[in-house]
Amino acid sequence: MTLGTLATLAALGAFHGLNPAMGWLFAVARGLQERSQAALLRALPPIAAGHLASVAIVAALVTATRSVTASTALAVVGGVLLVGFGLWRLLSERHFRWAGMRLSAAQLAGWSFLMSSAHGAGLMLLPVLVAEPVPGGHSGHLAAAPVGALPGLAAAGVHTVAMLGTALVVAVLVYQVLGVGVLRRAWFNVDRLWAGVLVAAGLVTLLRA
Repeated sequence: MTLGTLATLAALGAFHGLNPAMGWLFAVARGLQERSQAALLRALPPIAAGHLASVAIVAALVTATRSVTASTALAVVGGVLLVGFGLWRLLSERHFRWAGMRLSAAQLAGWSFLMSSAHGAGLMLLPVLVAEPVPGGHSGHLAAAPVGALPGLAAAGVHTVAMLGTALVVAVLVYQVLGVGVLRRAWFNVDRLWAGVLVAAGLVTLLRA
């Protein structure tokens, strides 16, 4: 992966980390409930693990199955999925409800996996992965066998590390300095912003196909 690709993956991860629906708000709630910053910190790794699983499935499938010939078709399908999913999230009146606070680490990871999947987290990596050249690939042939899903898994790892780091900073900042009251004073609909980014990424993917 190029430096530009790594930077893009990290930027998308940071964006996910800023989104309260991806978990930092849940972690803050756990910390406030138990009156312990340690509880907040313990909640973040399972949240990141669930996010990683959701993103890695999509990323690994993309890099393991594409060929040079199929890249255009993959880009078109991915772009349509991005636009369609983004429009659905943008126009939908449904809101995902927070689950109960008393969850084990495994349950918390499962919740994060479902939430990340529902928000199309893995789909956001499609434009980046499709734009990457296929190592050892030739027209009409699959990518070199030793590569397989590894680039996708590596991309998901970079993305999730950035997501976890950003979520950690935001969660601790809100818990220690700002408090949840700031969410009522300075709230904006991040979910709508996220849906708009999905649509924009889909359009970019289709234009580049």
